[in-house]
Amino acid sequence: MTQISILGCGWLGLPLAKALLEKGYSVKGSTTTIDKKELLENAGITHYPIALEVENFSPPVDAFLDRSQTLIIAIPPKLRGKNKDYSDAPNTSFVQKIKNLVPFIEKTSVANVLFISSTAVYGEGNETIDENAVPNPVTESGKQLLEIEQLLLSNTHFKTTILRFGGLIGPDRNPARFLAGKENVPNPDAPVNLIHLEDCIGIIHKIITTDCWNTTLNAASPFHPSRKVYYTQKALDENLVPPSFNEDAPSVGKTISSEHLIRVLNYTFKKPQL
Repeated sequence: MTQISILGCGWLGLPLAKALLEKGYSVKGSTTTIDKKELLENAGITHYPIALEVENFSPPVDAFLDRSQTLIIAIPPKLRGKNKDYSDAPNTSFVQKIKNLVPFIEKTSVANVLFISSTAVYGEGNETIDENAVPNPVTESGKQLLEIEQLLLSNTHFKTTILRFGGLIGPDRNPARFLAGKENVPNPDAPVNLIHLEDCIGIIHKIITTDCWNTTLNAASPFHPSRKVYYTQKALDENLVPPSFNEDAPSVGKTISSEHLIRVLNYTFKKPQL
């Protein structure tokens, strides 16, 4: 039985772990505390409390990675949110935390690493973006994600695939509530670049089953209505107050292309219309 370790069993990692169990994999999962041990183990996931740290890092990583062929790094975005500026970077550096993890990976059986990244590494612009585009992150989180991507891809001890997700939607992330009732929202004509949890899981499973390693993939639904059209309709569908938009300033926003992913993985989106 193939064993997979998932670092970060949160909004994405936990349902992913459950889906992989249903597919016949053995799954080890981590959370930052012991609090979710019962939740994971009741689902059949072997639990490990692992909190990545900048210093004094000595959690049970060896046991967590032991005999796993694949490691999926799915740290919840809210942890990355601490790195929006440089004010506390020495204490919260996501880059340093992953650097501390790498030596543990190198000495284990892990052959493949899947790093869940974000299309935030591309910055902003009014163009269609594919994997050949040069990243130009403007946020601290985007900059740190890009640095981690490069760190992992350059390591020869294991194969790495980078999966750059658009905005995540699904359970507890209802797009109708993202902008409902807000006023003077910028970029009304910018395209949306979102992806449903169901497709996140489907794409990750495809990467594993097709051995699609040593590559970078963009993952966003091939459905890009304007922010104004999409969020207005979503709010109306839920009987919420639609947002109002700032029509005075020019809209800025990229379109994320997933054509390469669709072609390489032969993948069909399950929730293309979001």
